[in-house]
Amino acid sequence: MLKRKRGDIMENLIIGVLTLFLLGIYFVLVYNGIITLANKVNEAFSTIEVYLKKRYDLIPKLVDAVDAYILHEKQTLNLITETRNASIIANKQSSIIELNNKLSKNIEELMILVESYPSLKANQNFIDLQAQLVEIEENIADARKYYNGSVRMYNNYICIFPNVIIANILGKKQKNFFEINNEEKQNIIIK
Repeated sequence: MLKRKRGDIMENLIIGVLTLFLLGIYFVLVYNGIITLANKVNEAFSTIEVYLKKRYDLIPKLVDAVDAYILHEKQTLNLITETRNASIIANKQSSIIELNNKLSKNIEELMILVESYPSLKANQNFIDLQAQLVEIEENIADARKYYNGSVRMYNNYICIFPNVIIANILGKKQKNFFEINNEEKQNIIIK
């Protein structure tokens, strides 16, 4: 009887140690998965920032090209410059996203104004800057898709059971998508 109790204790001890070992391995795997996906999100956002920097660098040239032609629309140009400057110094992802949505809207309004100035639309410097801007905007849109896909994978991974338990222990929260605002979703009609 004593031998049987010792065998049961030893068996339970081995099962307990093995269970803890397997839980430890699972914890490490989930932790590594969270870190890998978080790094992918950060990499994707860095890609967006590269294209945003290109847009920031292009805006002063665009404003200068338009400034000589659009004499009565200084408010739009000032808004673009102010929003650009605020975007450059923003350091939180949510602020960067919000300011860049506003900047996109301001640039779109500028392009609508340009429609009223045929001589500006025919200016080769402006045409070149506009082509560069279109290319940068397309790159930003592609980078935004990649970022949002990375965020979706990360958020899904940390929200499924039992990963959610480990994510909560580690203090990991869901990431925000880089979404366009409702005003940008609407098509603007140029008359």
